[in-house]
Amino acid sequence: MFKKILIANRGEIACRVIKTARAMGIKTVAIYSDADRNALHVRMADEAVRIGPPPANESYIVIDKVMDAVRQTGAEAVHPGYGFLSENAKFAEALEAAGVAFIGPPKKAIEAMGDKITSKKIAQEANVSTVPGNMGLIEDAEDAVKISNQVGYPVMIKASAGGGGKGMRIAWNDDEAREGFQSSKNEAASSFGDDRIFIEKFVTQPRHIEIQVLCDAHGNGIYLGERECSIQRRNQKVIEEAPSPFLDEETRKAMGEQSVALAQAVGYTSAGTVEFIVDGDRNFYFLEMNTRLQVEHPVTELITGVDLVEQMIRIAYGEKLKIAQKDVKLNGWAMECRLYAEDPYRNFLPSIGRLTRYRPPEEVKVEGAVVRNDTGVYEGGEISMYYDPMIAKLCTWGPDRMAAIEGMRAALDGFEVEGIGHNLPFLSAVMDHPKFVSGDITTAFIAEEYPEGFDGAELDDATLRRIAASCAAMHRVAEIRRTRISGRMDNHERKIGDDWNVALQGQSHDVRITARRGAATVTFADGGEVEVVSDWTPGDHLARLDVDGVPLVLKIGKISGGFRIRCRGADLKVHVRTPRQAELAARMPEKQPPDTSKMLLCPMPGLVVKMNVEVGNEVQEGQALCTIEAMKMENILRAERQGIVSVVNAGPGDSLAVDEIIMEFD
Repeated sequence: MFKKILIANRGEIACRVIKTARAMGIKTVAIYSDADRNALHVRMADEAVRIGPPPANESYIVIDKVMDAVRQTGAEAVHPGYGFLSENAKFAEALEAAGVAFIGPPKKAIEAMGDKITSKKIAQEANVSTVPGNMGLIEDAEDAVKISNQVGYPVMIKASAGGGGKGMRIAWNDDEAREGFQSSKNEAASSFGDDRIFIEKFVTQPRHIEIQVLCDAHGNGIYLGERECSIQRRNQKVIEEAPSPFLDEETRKAMGEQSVALAQAVGYTSAGTVEFIVDGDRNFYFLEMNTRLQVEHPVTELITGVDLVEQMIRIAYGEKLKIAQKDVKLNGWAMECRLYAEDPYRNFLPSIGRLTRYRPPEEVKVEGAVVRNDTGVYEGGEISMYYDPMIAKLCTWGPDRMAAIEGMRAALDGFEVEGIGHNLPFLSAVMDHPKFVSGDITTAFIAEEYPEGFDGAELDDATLRRIAASCAAMHRVAEIRRTRISGRMDNHERKIGDDWNVALQGQSHDVRITARRGAATVTFADGGEVEVVSDWTPGDHLARLDVDGVPLVLKIGKISGGFRIRCRGADLKVHVRTPRQAELAARMPEKQPPDTSKMLLCPMPGLVVKMNVEVGNEVQEGQALCTIEAMKMENILRAERQGIVSVVNAGPGDSLAVDEIIMEFD
């Protein structure tokens, strides 16, 4: 077996590979850019080599720099992770020339299947049903418009070397085709060093289902079931599960056998994924093949018990697969939620900064339940603007789908992240969404169910009542703590009353608390009683309570006169007041937010790529004003209403902070 491997990647996938290599007794080498000098993968590896400045096109995707690190450390093999150089045939060729094993497929297989245009042509020649589209390269924006009209709107504009949602745009008309072509081309060049673009028909209401395959160099190939990846935003997967709640055994078998046959037709070895779109009648169409380990591979590992990274390493070493198709059994159900540094309250725009608090739920592996967290960050570390915004992949397993969902709900409630915007509230809301719970989902789920974006979940009255009772009990504990002041004068002890008012989410509850050690009975004005049991103490950021015999987990933040509570996707300000304080608070006028209607504010930290207007220009509603790049994604900012540009404060190349004023209007 290899004695030392280099991981040509960063973040959670680098950490993931290091864990398996360590378990196999293999030493590891990390590479890092200046932005990742103190990253977790650098700390975990046995050795680490600096490869350049923060931008990926000056470090992680520069083949010569990675090869220098290989030579310096004497690594016998390289695992590329996903993204960066993982599907770069020139990188595989450079390793082969240097006598270093590539823990991935052969160069020819990467060329054949890693390129979306080539792979579609091969699939068509093999009589595999593919999505209608134009397989030729697109020269310019006008060519994109012409081809889009030939294919028929809506169309998907895609980077040939793309992946992870980068370099992809949906266009519904000529203007969007022009804009989408240029943005896709720019993103493709920045992310993959390859700006080739093609166009295919965008199939509405599809499911995105993929098959995991494993092939060795001795002619053996198997499939390890499927993954349902339909919960996507901006063509990027957010929640995955295995198996799919939609497939039957017949369709699963047909998709699996076709995937293995396609892989073996191009001499594929290692782990790979064949992606399909599946319509409502379970007709499936080949989409592409990812010639690498997928981000969402943990859910397959959880239902099959197969360590895919270990298998990749063994196959690269020349070993035969010890697993036959008859040995593959799908056991239980697994869920994966991708925790991103994206602010759901700002339309999921990237958020960067320091993780002032990062406390994932405890990883468990017991009979009937598994919690797994694959991450590449730590408390006190920074989320950089230069790379993908993923913080962690939280996974749960249960004997059935509902058990996996319940496990995920509890794990999300117990996941503490502070210092940056993140999508934990949104993930929690999806886990409770009736349509998701039913399994009736398509790739349009987020667009259809959250058309105006996400501004927090609305909790039902029963849940709000449980939270109100909990906050009343916790507030009383905090008030008692505040009365215990040493050295006070006699007869100056402050008494804590039993009557309180709790206000949250537009509701107001008058309650009476009867307390005893570790528990309290909260009686509402209508006579209803709620029993709260808790060992919470003031200052704890997480409260694990038992409310009427049912567990409740609350994330706690302190505000004046109460708490900021986050639970099940809701972000609530809960005020607990005495009756007199509540009476006076009701008379207070509401503070109005400042008027920014005549300003264009930068919605996230980023770099100005392009300015479309200048002072004096008249703009119309929906018109593109400028383009901001952050975390490898281009974001076009548009005018919300008609106006005339009066001030422009930024230009191409400028770095902007969140809410910085880009321009003003008359």
